Amino acid sequence: MSSFQRGQCIQGKWESISRRDFFGVAAAWSAATSMGLALIGLVKFPIPALFPDIARLFKIGKPGDYPVGTEKIFEEKKVVVIRDQEGLYAISLTCTHLGCVVSRQANRFDCPCHGSKFDSIGRVLSGPAPKALPWLKVFQLPDGKLVVNAARSVPTGTKFVVT
Repeated sequence: MSSFQRGQCIQGKWESISRRDFFGVAAAWSAATSMGLALIGLVKFPIPALFPDIARLFKIGKPGDYPVGTEKIFEEKKVVVIRDQEGLYAISLTCTHLGCVVSRQANRFDCPCHGSKFDSIGRVLSGPAPKALPWLKVFQLPDGKLVVNAARSVPTGTKFVVT
């Protein structure tokens, strides 16, 4: 027996495998692998790659729906809309520490997870929150409806002036 021989060892005896058999086995494995991957793709096909998220732009009504002193919480959107003498503004209810939803108290916001406290306009009173609650962009559509853009922060104190 030579030092190099194609084949396989069965019970200590080498049996050679022909090139045709080798390519036949390789083709069978390739076909099985291809069919397996195609099956995985078919199983994953009905599952969406991206799950719908909360809409970041949402309508909140008309300015007349918010008389001075009104405060409305949009729980699903995690936003509170407040109207005072100067105008209308929206504050995110997502804590800047770890993203918990803060609750509205009489003159402040409290985070139930780690104890952060924010004043009535979202500034940090006590940590561990590193920064204030974001104020969100409020604007009016041509049809007169108000919209909050929860994806866009504005500087604290920026209010939509209701005419």
